[in-house]
Amino acid sequence: MFRILEKRILNENTVYMTVAAPAVARRARPGQFIIFRTHEGGERIPLTIAGYDAEKGTVTIIFQTVGASTAILGAMNEGEEILDFVGPLGRPSEFEGESRVAVIGGGLGCAIAWPQAKFLHDSGVAVDMIAGFRNKDAVILEKEMETACDSLTIMTDDGSYGTHGLVTAGLEEKIKGGVCYSHVIAIGPPMMMKFVCALTAKYNIPTTVSLNPIMIDGTGMCGGCRVKVGGEYKFACVDGPDFDGHLVDFDELIRRNRMYAEQERHHREETCNLLKKG
Repeated sequence: MFRILEKRILNENTVYMTVAAPAVARRARPGQFIIFRTHEGGERIPLTIAGYDAEKGTVTIIFQTVGASTAILGAMNEGEEILDFVGPLGRPSEFEGESRVAVIGGGLGCAIAWPQAKFLHDSGVAVDMIAGFRNKDAVILEKEMETACDSLTIMTDDGSYGTHGLVTAGLEEKIKGGVCYSHVIAIGPPMMMKFVCALTAKYNIPTTVSLNPIMIDGTGMCGGCRVKVGGEYKFACVDGPDFDGHLVDFDELIRRNRMYAEQERHHREETCNLLKKG
């Protein structure tokens, strides 16, 4: 059992949790993920590790309550225990010899982009973060991101906060302004990553994306998380979650992610009704 030590509500449907998981914390590296299960019979759900402290034995996760299992987890409070918290899984991010990096986060993807930026920034790499949100109310982790980079640009779709526009506009403005990036990291909705990669391909900038497709076991056995990369199928759980963004077939990834949308909606509605009933 894994005790919830801290819980914070970041916005209407986004939750920050710190969990006591010493074995995971000792081995965790940026880019890896865990799989949790709240109770017997519950779903196995992957979440990227947003932070870890090996000395304290804690792991931080940030998630949106968009499905049944995340709704159940989001309803849990400090002091309660999660049944399973398995990890770290996946390959750690590998960035060596970088000079200046742009880290792009979209929505909840900022929870993954933030530790990536912090790791690079702490390693002496110059980091520009560009974070995109729907509107001002959706903004999360602003203070944390500010301390993890040399410059932070917040973009909102409706212009209610920061700069009006998409992250691609913010990135291209910097490139056209003369900033030379050795690498771009893009983490967020597949459509956002697709267009960031289309932009960086135009300027020949190596680009890494972090993929979070449908996943069940996290060990490469089920094949649910397969993605087409460079014309070959890879498993995000063991070959990723980081991939060369210029080789990812985003159109297929988007189609696969939508396969069970209706079933997920029904399951979430049923779960939310049960939670309301207590």
